[in-house]
Amino acid sequence: MAQTDTLVLEYTLPRERLDRHLAHLLPEVSRGMIQRLIIDGRIRVNGGFVKPTHPVLLGDVVTIAWPSPDAPKLIAQEIPLEVLHEDADLIVINKPQDLVVHPSAGHDNGTIVNALLHHCRGSLSGVGGVERPGIVHRLDLGTSGAMVVAKNDRTHIQLTDAFRRRDVEKVYQLIACGDVQPLAGDIRASIARHSSHRKRMAVKDGGREAWTTYRTLERFGGIATYCEAQLHTGRTHQIRVHFQYLGHSLLGDEVYGKKPTQRVEEATQVTVPRQMLHAHKLAFRHPRDGRFMEFNAPLPEDFRTALDALRTATAPKD
Repeated sequence: MAQTDTLVLEYTLPRERLDRHLAHLLPEVSRGMIQRLIIDGRIRVNGGFVKPTHPVLLGDVVTIAWPSPDAPKLIAQEIPLEVLHEDADLIVINKPQDLVVHPSAGHDNGTIVNALLHHCRGSLSGVGGVERPGIVHRLDLGTSGAMVVAKNDRTHIQLTDAFRRRDVEKVYQLIACGDVQPLAGDIRASIARHSSHRKRMAVKDGGREAWTTYRTLERFGGIATYCEAQLHTGRTHQIRVHFQYLGHSLLGDEVYGKKPTQRVEEATQVTVPRQMLHAHKLAFRHPRDGRFMEFNAPLPEDFRTALDALRTATAPKD
């Protein structure tokens, strides 16, 4: 069901456009979507229809009639979900590695969104648009683990704001190729789109700030390293890019390090089906009552199989 929110503007810049101001207030919503909502009359100022270029003033009352998350091209599908927590406002799942989060080119259905539409019976936030109902943050295809989804627009906006303020704790577990040194570290290296590979990101001067801290959990004789990494920012492919920057691409990551993976597979005689990256822990305060919530997603079978193979391959010989 669609929802209407009301915002009273507490500050504005001189001659600031409505679409620019709302894009700053609502970073989870694209400026293009905001412009469409204004043109369609879903966003009004002081009760009146305006243009995206309308100059906003201190005290203006902005009403937003969010579109319904339902869309003809999105279908509810009965796809099993491992639910870690669910209440009236949000749901936390342990995302499988083989599902994409939302429909995109080549993935019209069979996504987390299709599964959520069935599980939640359409009770999802519409802030993300008709193709991304409830989606506050994403995990890549091939990445598993804890993920929170909003069931209403107010929760969506508050959770997105918490991610933006870095008030959400995001801890991942991973297997990196080679012997990661030092055993713990702080990676601060800006990330931007790769200059020649459209689907890749890269460490670049002038890119967006990216900050990852990590520590070693287990070492496998120079073949690979089992690590825990905490994200302090949320850039696309951040952990994968940062570990490649260290010279240790993630095991199974064909985008950022196919040859290192081949060397590990030869040593262990185990084929790795995807990048060994798992969102192990997600912690935040509930948007409704402020209580602290922490969720730990158990490692999937393929990740545990890779760890066991590494332990066997590097165990002392009798």
